[in-house]
Amino acid sequence: MKTRLHTLSLTEFRGYERLDVDLQGRSLYLFGANGAGKTNFLEAISVLNPGRGLRNAAVGDLGRRLPHEVKGRAWGVSAILKTEDEEVRLGTGSDPRNLDKRAVRIDQQTVVAGRLLDHLRLVWLTPAQDRIFLEARAERLRFFDRLVFAADPHHASTVAAYEKALRERLRLLTQGPADAVWLDALEEQLANAGVGMIVARRLALEALQAEIESHQGAFPKADLGLTGEEQSGVVAVYDHRTLNGWLREGFARARARDSAAGRSLFGPHRTDLSVFHRDKDRQAADCSTGEQKALVLNMILAQGARLSRVKTAPNPVVLLDEVAAHLDPIRRGALFDETDHLGLQTLFTGTDENLFDGLSGRALGVRVDGGQWTEFRN
Repeated sequence: MKTRLHTLSLTEFRGYERLDVDLQGRSLYLFGANGAGKTNFLEAISVLNPGRGLRNAAVGDLGRRLPHEVKGRAWGVSAILKTEDEEVRLGTGSDPRNLDKRAVRIDQQTVVAGRLLDHLRLVWLTPAQDRIFLEARAERLRFFDRLVFAADPHHASTVAAYEKALRERLRLLTQGPADAVWLDALEEQLANAGVGMIVARRLALEALQAEIESHQGAFPKADLGLTGEEQSGVVAVYDHRTLNGWLREGFARARARDSAAGRSLFGPHRTDLSVFHRDKDRQAADCSTGEQKALVLNMILAQGARLSRVKTAPNPVVLLDEVAAHLDPIRRGALFDETDHLGLQTLFTGTDENLFDGLSGRALGVRVDGGQWTEFRN
């Protein structure tokens, strides 16, 4: 489904008191000084998916707050999406009954947040992800899991169920009572969810690697891998029964160690994403900042490419915050050409209008200053 974002309305969101934008289903680039409100706009789009958005912010922190106000105001974001044969309105915002919780609506009907993925799939890259190869393992895994559940929405609920059972198991081991029957039941839940996580991650990795292999362009080739206990030995298979048994046995063996350590040292939550720069023959973490940026951007483009071909799911919308400034002119032009060729509605931000010369005629351009939008360019 070729999904296009046509309008977006913000109310009391971050620095915006009110903003109504007609995107006409086109790509967009925002330019202006730091702090002008460019990233806030991308973040408003990002909360139209499950989760905490591209800044990982709590619901109560998203409302506009004046200097004298202790707490943010009630906020809302709504959008109209169009495909070839339908129009749908998405909306989300703080729940009037509790400003720390959010409500979600589709065509005026209250729904669970997961239903947003039926209509809108988002892929984003922000400056905070520039150091993804240098950050802690958990941050890389969180980044990769977002790529997984953009194509497989069920993965998010599987991970959530796994993490809930993992917390409960650790509580029993560290605080007691460490009842064997109760632990067996929790570890069965962990094994069932863990199998789904392992398989979904492997399939996503294979799909991304295939996209990288099939495309020739200005961005470096990356060899992707998943490292960790669950990727080795007998479990390097897709047989659910084998994986389930291995996980249950592993959790049972780890009880004493986890109890002593006060943390869970076994399981698919210990997975790490490995990225290798093929041409430079080195791990991404050992590459230059520019090379790391190019590697992760190539993964984002591969994600956009694979999602764009799924006929039964929405075409992805791509959010690229302050990406163009870190690319040389050749790669910057290649990025613009690639997103245009894939037919991906892409929203860019940057401080300098000249960065987006290559988008002339292919995207709307807007100057942003203190939350005000001026000087639309076509």
